[in-house]
Amino acid sequence: MNRENVLTIVVALIVGLLGGYLIFSIAGHNKAPQQAMSVPQGAGSPTDYQRRILEAEKIVAKDPGNLQAWIQLGNDYFDTDQPQKAVNAYGKALELDPKNLNVMTDQGIMYRKIGWYDKAIANFEKAQTIDPKHLQSLYNLGVVYWQDLKQPEKAKEVWMKYLQFDSTSPTAQQIQSDMSTMGNMPPSFKK
Repeated sequence: MNRENVLTIVVALIVGLLGGYLIFSIAGHNKAPQQAMSVPQGAGSPTDYQRRILEAEKIVAKDPGNLQAWIQLGNDYFDTDQPQKAVNAYGKALELDPKNLNVMTDQGIMYRKIGWYDKAIANFEKAQTIDPKHLQSLYNLGVVYWQDLKQPEKAKEVWMKYLQFDSTSPTAQQIQSDMSTMGNMPPSFKK
């Protein structure tokens, strides 16, 4: 696995975990207790994931309108390398909340993992139409163009937009490094 794939996975996991934390924090304030999912603290072992997946599957079977359960289910499938199941769970979440940029992006990452690059691009571009400053979708759009479709010019275009919003984070530094390997990087972004 190359460095870019590892970085993409790490960033996606961090975004997923932070998104899950925020969603469950909000859910705890906005939902009745029987609808909120309990998430074990420090859950990360295969047994913990399997237990959470089973719990979420039971919740969505009883309450198919439970957005937080669908998102958690998608995130757990994402984290346990079950991309098709993650795509499906994120799809249910997007039916309930069609403008959820993080879910849209995570589903795009899973589309990419399956090899459905056109669907991944569609998700990332849709996220960009909703919020042109959504950095995670911009980053991943560039990754698909560069790594999967071998279109470095399109990747550069996308990543230059990313760097307009963020030029100092670790992800921005990774983008700058990747772009420098493509050649012809604009001088304003060279180190």
